[in-house]
Amino acid sequence: MKLRRVGIILIVLLMLSSIALGTEVNTGDKVYVVPIKGEINRATNYFVKNTIEELEREGAKAIIFEINTYGGLIDQAQQIKDSIISTDIPTISFVDNNAQSAGVLITIASEKVVMAKNATLGSAETIPNTEKVLSMWRAVLRDTARYRGRNSDIVEAMADKDIEIKGIKEKGKLINLTGNEAVKYGIADLAANDYKSILDHFNIETSEIVKVEEDFQVKIAKAISSSTLSTLLLTIGLIGIAVEIFTPGFGVGGIASIIAFGLYFGGNILAGNSNWISLTFFVIGLMLIVIEGMVPGFGLPGISGIIFIVIGIIMAMNNLRLAVLSLSIAIILTTIATIIFVKLGCRSKIFNNVILSNKLLKDKGYIPSKDMEHLLGEEGIALSELRPAGFIEIGNNKYDALSDGGFIVRNDKIKVVKVEGSKIFVRRI
Repeated sequence: MKLRRVGIILIVLLMLSSIALGTEVNTGDKVYVVPIKGEINRATNYFVKNTIEELEREGAKAIIFEINTYGGLIDQAQQIKDSIISTDIPTISFVDNNAQSAGVLITIASEKVVMAKNATLGSAETIPNTEKVLSMWRAVLRDTARYRGRNSDIVEAMADKDIEIKGIKEKGKLINLTGNEAVKYGIADLAANDYKSILDHFNIETSEIVKVEEDFQVKIAKAISSSTLSTLLLTIGLIGIAVEIFTPGFGVGGIASIIAFGLYFGGNILAGNSNWISLTFFVIGLMLIVIEGMVPGFGLPGISGIIFIVIGIIMAMNNLRLAVLSLSIAIILTTIATIIFVKLGCRSKIFNNVILSNKLLKDKGYIPSKDMEHLLGEEGIALSELRPAGFIEIGNNKYDALSDGGFIVRNDKIKVVKVEGSKIFVRRI
């Protein structure tokens, strides 16, 4: 009887174990969707590389890279391409909207390429479009296309408008393909609009499709390092400085400026566009400007400060063209704001130091070191010719003087007719 009970218990335990094993989720059966969207920069590269490494540890069945980008830094796109090619996980590039410029390289890096029916792929010309840069970029595109069995001539023609492909592209234009055209010309394997159609076409069975989200740091870095927001932050930062200059004490302008420049440099550092050197240059520049504001005139500290600030801002963006454009817009808007402050009658102690506007008036208590007004009306002789400057003698005292009525010969008698500070004007008697 006891043996029978033990047998029943063992059977029940085995059944429960079988149920538990049967319902256990197999992590290696999941397909992951990894977004590659917005500007391609170091933050994008960091996110894609780390995500691939994590999915390799989890044993993902496949990765779908959902691409929607107008491009970005080509060196970062090359590193993303290398990460995609080097993984053993099956990869699919799914262009759900646009893949332009650097996005073309990332798209053709995957084993399979899928285009949404209304998506576009192409326009991969480099900026700057120099022969050296373009030649290198064409070689990278050609090598990747051939490695993945794509039409390398068409891919190269997406980057170089001088390439002519009969029946597809005339010289002087860049290739841009729709989803169906990409399939027709051997750039894509499929035109589809949903994950199920993609997986069915490539015979990939999965228990779950998991969408990977960019973490907060990556989102913030990508947003702040974008050209539009960078320009806005620069404008707020510079106008904040202008407000602070024209208002007494430390207030809203200074706080807004610190926050704006903090986000500008912090975002670009997080995105990998720059490092702490750019921020150091900027801070040194501000310190030099402050020093300049404490002393009269405008000299070496002020000029050096402006140069350091400009270098710091440009270094932070890691893109000379965009940096100059953003900085130019910010300076123009700041200049307009400064003119408005001046029109409203605002005055700045710093500007008063830079531009000497104070008048030294006698009725305000100013006494010149050599006041010659006591000589007005006095007579004497010319010790030298006055043409119009020369020397005169009045009461055994020698003075510099200017002729107020033409040439005066030596030993002529003269009379002081006007005095302006230390300047004495005489006429012949």
